[in-house]
Amino acid sequence: MATKKEVKQKPRMQEKYIKEVVPAMMKNHGFANIMAVPKFVKIVVNAGYGEIKDDTKKFENALNEMTMITGQKAVPTKARKSISNFKLREGQKIGGMVTLRGTRMFEFMDKLITVALPRVRDFNGISPTSFDGRGNYSMGLKEQLMFPEISYEKIDKIRGMDIVVVTTAKNDADALALLTEMGFPFRKNAKGGK
Repeated sequence: MATKKEVKQKPRMQEKYIKEVVPAMMKNHGFANIMAVPKFVKIVVNAGYGEIKDDTKKFENALNEMTMITGQKAVPTKARKSISNFKLREGQKIGGMVTLRGTRMFEFMDKLITVALPRVRDFNGISPTSFDGRGNYSMGLKEQLMFPEISYEKIDKIRGMDIVVVTTAKNDADALALLTEMGFPFRKNAKGGK
């Protein structure tokens, strides 16, 4: 007996990239070929937990929060070398990290743009100047409470995280155009902005 193959639906942001963003980038930004349009490679979510490095239970809770936010298991990051002033030993767990690719990357991007960032108090957009010169965008979040998976009653401390969006763009202007077309809410009239 033959079974039907389940057809998995692509995430909403992936559909938007294929159907809307690629044609818009070709038309508005002078890309002659579909293969020349910048693509998303990965999103890296990273956080340092130095203040709770010695408390195993709190450290595991922090990793579990990152796992809930991203939908993928967070891995602990370890110190590369010992620093006595910070009471840090080489190999000691000091943070957590998740690298998202493919479907999970687009799902996290959708959640970040449509749910998390609008929940930030006094939000007026993200900085358009946080590019690294090679087409990658970095942003920092001050608290994990903006994500709907995190319950205010269950957290022990407010912790921030860094999010890096890695693209194949050759320069910052192309990366800014790509992220703007995807719907990233960049700040208008920023000093020194593009």
